[in-house]
Amino acid sequence: MTEYKGISYLRNKLNNKRPRVLERYEYYEMKNCVKDRSRMTPPGMQWLNGTLGWCGKAVDSIADRLIFRTFQDDHFDINQIYSMNNPDTLFDSAILSSLISSCCFIYISSDRDGYPRMQIIDGSNATGIIDPITGLLKEGYAVLKRDNYKKPMLEAYFVPGRTDYVYKREDKTESIKNPAPYPLLVPVIFRPDAARPFGHSRISRSCMSIMQSALRTIKRAEISGEFYSYPQRYILGLDEDVEIDKWKATMSSLLTLTKNDNGQNPTIGQFQQQSMTPYIEQLKMFAALFSGETGLTMDDLGFVSDNPSSAEAIKASHENLRLIARKAQRTFGTGFLNAGYLAACLRDDMTYSRRQINLTIPAWEPIFEPDAAMLSSIGDGAIKINQAVPGYFDTDNLRNLTGINESKAEQQAITPPPTIDNKITESTQNKGLNGAQTQSLITIISQFTSGILSEGQAVNLIATSTGLNKEEASKILKGVV
Repeated sequence: MTEYKGISYLRNKLNNKRPRVLERYEYYEMKNCVKDRSRMTPPGMQWLNGTLGWCGKAVDSIADRLIFRTFQDDHFDINQIYSMNNPDTLFDSAILSSLISSCCFIYISSDRDGYPRMQIIDGSNATGIIDPITGLLKEGYAVLKRDNYKKPMLEAYFVPGRTDYVYKREDKTESIKNPAPYPLLVPVIFRPDAARPFGHSRISRSCMSIMQSALRTIKRAEISGEFYSYPQRYILGLDEDVEIDKWKATMSSLLTLTKNDNGQNPTIGQFQQQSMTPYIEQLKMFAALFSGETGLTMDDLGFVSDNPSSAEAIKASHENLRLIARKAQRTFGTGFLNAGYLAACLRDDMTYSRRQINLTIPAWEPIFEPDAAMLSSIGDGAIKINQAVPGYFDTDNLRNLTGINESKAEQQAITPPPTIDNKITESTQNKGLNGAQTQSLITIISQFTSGILSEGQAVNLIATSTGLNKEEASKILKGVV
């Protein structure tokens, strides 16, 4: 029997990690305070505080480029589950939360009709013990509801096959069983590794340190701006008994001074005006450090260059950003696929094996949308490559390069004949297969008839996705085709 850490252990673990996550949300939302311990700040200006949106820019520059499209070779109809759970908001919320807090969680439950519901929970309200092999949790804990004082009102403890709900005020626990082989709390992680399986935040410690230094520079520049606006002046040779209103003398356009007792005219002078250039150069230095840390350019941080860059130069300058986004697509896609797999188990009330989804691949839109020149280059390249290797480029892989969907007429031309559905229904009516398994059969047989899969590959896939032996899978394949 598997030994679990228990809800108390996970509750303490979340309480220890929660302040770090909330701190990064403060930097993203520009609510962080300036840690200024300088003795040079006048007491009357200690309240002065500034904000910078660099951390938000570092997160949004990746989140806005990650657009999830679909699951390819979807044998378990996972796309339908996501389409019923507001995918436009679900995917964007998961990506943004993972970039800020290094990971977020997809909480899966059943609605009144037994259909899976999906909810995003940020890293400050959920945690667990992760399985480094599958990327799923061994056990999980989440705070589903908090009161006005941020104290938990409803908690959930997740283990394979069961979810326990703890109502704090009523002091009661409710357990709901499910057929899923893993907890119904799935992590979506940004840049995980062996040492930190829950990943790394886009807002790193160095980003926060550079932000603090830049904010202190802005604060000092604001204070120095007062002296820059009103430079210090002096008067020599004025009698000691003469009193001058300093504020009126500073703001007045006309100042009258008479000769002193010795008949000499007072001498008026001005100290050298303070320059703001050192503060601007220091802020540029911190912007350069931040851009090197996050893969952004100086233009992204507000320091626009004199000569505008071409489209190729802009894309080349964001090469590091493209690599980071590509890495995020791989790890986020695994999390979305794991969540869809468990949701399919919950929908069909069946414990599927995880290896049955090994052919399902997450597909994303291009990180950089191609312009007219890029589309022309892709078209010329596809023609030349297809001349050398016939059929190498088709509508599916060109979609990944251009981000443009094929025409509806072309889609109808490649759609499998509708008679296959009826034949599969007739061949499997006595096999006791559910809707997801039948949909999987339709996809596999369509790929077999189009020549994508061989007969042996099709038989193996049917046996894996339906749980039938290879002999029965071969009979189904021969009875349909």
